Amino acid sequence: MSPFRITAFSVLALAPLPALAAAPAGYPVAEAQVLDLAKKSIAIRSVRGENNRTIDVANLYKQALIAGGWAEADIEITPVDDTAYIIATWKGSDPKLKPLVISGHMDVVEAKPSDWQRDPFTPVVEDGVLYGRGATDMKFGGATALASLIELRRSGFKPRRTIVIEFSGDEETVMKTTGLLSEKLKNAELVINADAGGGKFDEATGKPLYWVWDGAEKTYGDFKLEVTNPGGHSSAPRPENAIVQLAEALVKVGAYKFPAEQNPLTKAYFTQAAPFETDPKIAAAMRAFAANPADEAAIAVLRANPATVGKVGTTCVPTMAEAGHALNALPQRAAAFINCRIFPGHTLAEIMAQLAKVIDSPVVKIIDVTEGSFETPASPMRPDFVDASTKAIRKAWGKDIAVIPSQSSGASDSMYFRRLGIPAYGASPLFTKDSEEFSHGLNERVRLENIRPGVTYYLSLVTDLTK
Repeated sequence: MSPFRITAFSVLALAPLPALAAAPAGYPVAEAQVLDLAKKSIAIRSVRGENNRTIDVANLYKQALIAGGWAEADIEITPVDDTAYIIATWKGSDPKLKPLVISGHMDVVEAKPSDWQRDPFTPVVEDGVLYGRGATDMKFGGATALASLIELRRSGFKPRRTIVIEFSGDEETVMKTTGLLSEKLKNAELVINADAGGGKFDEATGKPLYWVWDGAEKTYGDFKLEVTNPGGHSSAPRPENAIVQLAEALVKVGAYKFPAEQNPLTKAYFTQAAPFETDPKIAAAMRAFAANPADEAAIAVLRANPATVGKVGTTCVPTMAEAGHALNALPQRAAAFINCRIFPGHTLAEIMAQLAKVIDSPVVKIIDVTEGSFETPASPMRPDFVDASTKAIRKAWGKDIAVIPSQSSGASDSMYFRRLGIPAYGASPLFTKDSEEFSHGLNERVRLENIRPGVTYYLSLVTDLTK
């Protein structure tokens, strides 16, 4: 039997629903397809570089869409360098209406099997949890969106507004395909980004607490620090050592804290999410910071918490370093990379200038090596999106789910659409516990109880935004 074959009954058995006031009706065919597509796509190593198989993920999605009623002519797969992107169009009855775009990506970050407890590219289900690279970022989410659209078409729904679902092929790296996609779809009415936002499960009970949608994101930036020296024999050390000089610069960067900041989205997040924070100290800090973004005590608490540090301002952290050329030689060169997530309102040039001021060393050269990133404005809080998404998530997870606007600390494909003036919203229906969030990390996983609510969410959301 194929490892990917699974019945609708087994999906339901593996994915028990949480105790909700009114559990949504099931969609056994779509639910089975979510897990099937998720497992098959996880097994395809779609990592930039040698043996990149992102185009195989695109072909997997294409075959599912054709089987679901899409004409082959309405599906476009375009190779780009070592990757590819896919666009599938479901034409609406009113050509005057701009299309709704559902956006995602097929690529994943690298994962070394020797580091994982399980092979990252062999999907495994244990105790209602799916493990594998891309489980949360974002092959399970992509499968949920695809299977939901196929279910909507199967049901006989006829959209007035055209629906486009697209997946980029290098979101985790240079985002070249995202730029191409945004240009091709620049007539979109709005974009639902399935790769951002999401809900939080209670750590103790596992029940859904609240759901967050993202209306803005921080700007991604990469800066290279470099020191060069003449070098020489290690038996005759010089006062100037490239590794030491670089290390001194890195210590300064590591110790520096950019000023705390706030905008309407982050203020709303801290205000509305504080009641769900189980740590009283963090909850109090969230309320205090929302009331006064200059509260140093609150800022210190929020910066010490990985879940909130990215929401209080710009962050810059060393991520890679390389130096020297021989064990018995003085280093001729030392380099390191600083990754920054920049609070909206600041430019890459401004942050690089601030880093130079912090380092304060004439021997350390700073170079902006950012690829595929730029500053973008926040999307407006459009009533049609807010109302439709609130209705959909409560239909999926329960009428008491709190809905909270927020700003993403990470970069996503949304910025390419926002730069063109197209509203884009990170609005994934998937929930997770903070303790089980391993995107980009080891032993990535997602709970299968997300399947039925995820399908329910998309059916409601897409219907309301296109009917």
